[in-house]
Amino acid sequence: MDLAQHIRTIPDFPKPGILFYDISTLLAHPKAWRSCVGQLSDVVKGWNPDLLVGIESRGFLTAAPLSLELDLGFAMVRKKGKLPGETVSHVYELEYGTDTVEIQADAIAPGQKVVILDDLMATGGTMTAAIELVQKVGGEVVGVACIIELVGLGGRDELDVPFETLVQFEV
Repeated sequence: MDLAQHIRTIPDFPKPGILFYDISTLLAHPKAWRSCVGQLSDVVKGWNPDLLVGIESRGFLTAAPLSLELDLGFAMVRKKGKLPGETVSHVYELEYGTDTVEIQADAIAPGQKVVILDDLMATGGTMTAAIELVQKVGGEVVGVACIIELVGLGGRDELDVPFETLVQFEV
């Protein structure tokens, strides 16, 4: 199934000049969503992970059903202050300033093989931060996957782990 047919674009969101790639229409189409999860399953199981990690927030939509499909656990990487209990944080650079992501301190056992998922790869900043955070708590990142890759923004080039995507859009 051509998943790109189920992803709409919304111009000037969240601000003028940005073309937003919206997976809401993919999620609303059960056959397309099932195909997406199936395609991600084929990619991810090849890495033989112990655990899936989803990046806030649309990465949760990708990783949670996939963890059920593959009979794996699921952990969340969230923005600072959103997770209960003891957390480990990682500060990373943005174009203008910094941001912080966190994971619960006990979410990943040392040496666990982890695949990180998000809906979209653009510049790679958030994904790189999630990789570094998972490594910081002792996980081994064996791969990362996204539904969409925006080719031309250099995100793939920022990664030092295997990366797969289902749909590519030139920007």
